[in-house]
Amino acid sequence: MKVPTLDPRLDDRLSEAERRFEGVEEALASPEVLSNPDKLRELGQERSWLDPIVRAGGELRGALEECAGAIELIEASDDPEMIALAEEEAAVLQERIEALSQEVKELLIPPDPLGDRPAVVEIRAGTGGDEAGLFASDLMRMYRLYAERSGWSIELIDLSEGIPGAIKEAVFTVRGKGVYGRLRWESGVHRVQRVPATESQGRIHTSAATVAVLPEAEEVDVAIDPNELRIDTFRSSGPGGQSVNTTDSAIRITHIPTGLVVSCQDEKSQHKNKAKALKVLRSRLLDLKIAESEAERARERKTQVGTGDRSAKIRTYNFPQNRVTDHRIGLTLYRLGEVLDGELDELTAALRLAEQEERMEAQEA
Repeated sequence: MKVPTLDPRLDDRLSEAERRFEGVEEALASPEVLSNPDKLRELGQERSWLDPIVRAGGELRGALEECAGAIELIEASDDPEMIALAEEEAAVLQERIEALSQEVKELLIPPDPLGDRPAVVEIRAGTGGDEAGLFASDLMRMYRLYAERSGWSIELIDLSEGIPGAIKEAVFTVRGKGVYGRLRWESGVHRVQRVPATESQGRIHTSAATVAVLPEAEEVDVAIDPNELRIDTFRSSGPGGQSVNTTDSAIRITHIPTGLVVSCQDEKSQHKNKAKALKVLRSRLLDLKIAESEAERARERKTQVGTGDRSAKIRTYNFPQNRVTDHRIGLTLYRLGEVLDGELDELTAALRLAEQEERMEAQEA
């Protein structure tokens, strides 16, 4: 029986993580770090990532030693009963070594630094006329229900409505634990196939809506030069409450270098609308930076998972077949109603796993 060994590349990366963990532990005890809240938080987050790696790595090294000992006993013993026990132990340890090796590989993938950020979600009706607006409204409801299931909150930024029950565009912020990390996979073109309520011949129509999910940016992430902004005020057109659509409180901000335009008319206060619009603008500018780096990495990838390509058709919702298909990973679920009622966990979990596997392959290459 061959003695199992640790893959040299995995051994090197594990050893590096173990050395870094010791360095972080030492730094966390130093007066210099203890007196610096920002550095203390930064090192604390790094330690929380490294700790499970070191623990699993220690278990892996221990299992390798035990397995080597069991195999040595098999080769040295002439007692059939002892050999049988050692073979059984070695087989169990080999399975454990394989599982621990996989666990360590997954743990060594650095966490998404933006994963716990709030997410700015933008939904726009695409091709398909009024039916596309109705579908965009369905998507907004789906994310609202998903947020409720996840214990998140939603803050509306801007809403442009079409015919009753339809929306042309909606922008809102979702807040809660791990929001961006779980919603980021929703960016792209969502396609619906169904018979519209206005279709008298019973023909299936295909419509689309575009979803963009951006990590909420902080001021330190993106510096905005006020001289590069054009700010216009206008009267709110939404239904609103008292004073909302009777004063010029709505704000439109244009970022001149990029041509990005952000509007907000949800608040009665012009000042609050401006603050909300600037938050969305920062998020869009940060997303541009992320998209550039993702596009570079995507050249090495086999799928569109995580590339941020919003022109790509990512998912189809087929009503006649009760089917939802995610085209990036080839996953099909025959429970359309539940998905539209906010049951997205199976889809988001599969997408996270696919992206994780890609990153593992990239690290091993």
